Amino acid sequence: MSLLPKISIIIPVYKAEIYIHNCIESILAQTFKDFEVLLIDDGSPDKSGEICDKYAELDCRVRVFHNENGGVSFARQFGIDNARGEYTIHADPDDWVEPDMLEDLYAKAQEEDADMVMCDYFVNFKNEQQYRKSQPSALDHKTVLKEMFLQLTCSCCNKLIRRSCYIEHGIKFDPELSYCEDLMFNTSLLLNKIRISYLPKAFYHYVQYANPNSIVHSVYKNYNEKEYEYDMMLLTKFQQKFHGTDAETVAQSRISYYALNNAFFGNYYDSKKFKQKLHHLLPLLKPQGCRKPHYYFYLLSCWGYYTLAYRLFFLLKSIKNGR
Repeated sequence: MSLLPKISIIIPVYKAEIYIHNCIESILAQTFKDFEVLLIDDGSPDKSGEICDKYAELDCRVRVFHNENGGVSFARQFGIDNARGEYTIHADPDDWVEPDMLEDLYAKAQEEDADMVMCDYFVNFKNEQQYRKSQPSALDHKTVLKEMFLQLTCSCCNKLIRRSCYIEHGIKFDPELSYCEDLMFNTSLLLNKIRISYLPKAFYHYVQYANPNSIVHSVYKNYNEKEYEYDMMLLTKFQQKFHGTDAETVAQSRISYYALNNAFFGNYYDSKKFKQKLHHLLPLLKPQGCRKPHYYFYLLSCWGYYTLAYRLFFLLKSIKNGR
């Protein structure tokens, strides 16, 4: 390995003792060897930190940082601030990767002198694995920016990014964001004219809902007034960031969709309250920014028929599933 590694893999760690072995082992098994792993222990109360330390003892490429709990954005940014690689990529501790991921992504980056290399990915359910394409229609930064709000995954885990881009363009994770932090981070970078490549191959295995402590897993279950206020804060941040840009409309639509989605499945408001709280999002919501069946249920809900829409949604779902 060279004095400074070619790639830094950043992994925020919180309550992941059951899953993190598989993640780290898959990274250490890479065919490409010139990398470092930054394990950011975000004040995890379980044995995750101890597991990280053991891997650091076994492999000098593993670096561990123990912090007080600051949230996923703080952990990701801390990793970037301490990374030494030419390129960075992120992983979540409950996921895993194919052994040729770093080799193929870095080769593509070198071949095309790319600032960002995007690729496809897998979604792993309990008894099923799905291949998901994440191919933009064009590779200019404006097209990729718009499509990041539409059909492309916003995850940091399928993107190899030149570290100097963060410094040059002043890109940082927003510490106030506990989810959609990757969407804000990557789209903020794409406001700039960076060189983008796409590799039509999947390496990253996103394990759906493997970790009950994950942010995504808990949003619907714990939805309340605080979650609503978070979504409105999130919308304001995206409106301010993308105001006057080509991505303004799609950005507002995507975040409005998230807010309606969270409120709909959170089942916290009655019909009157749902309309009162969320009706103002209707002018921002566009069908192309939503999963199409959901769009019409959200329209009904915002018009004052949330209870009906919610029951109808799950009735149709049960019929579709043959129950």
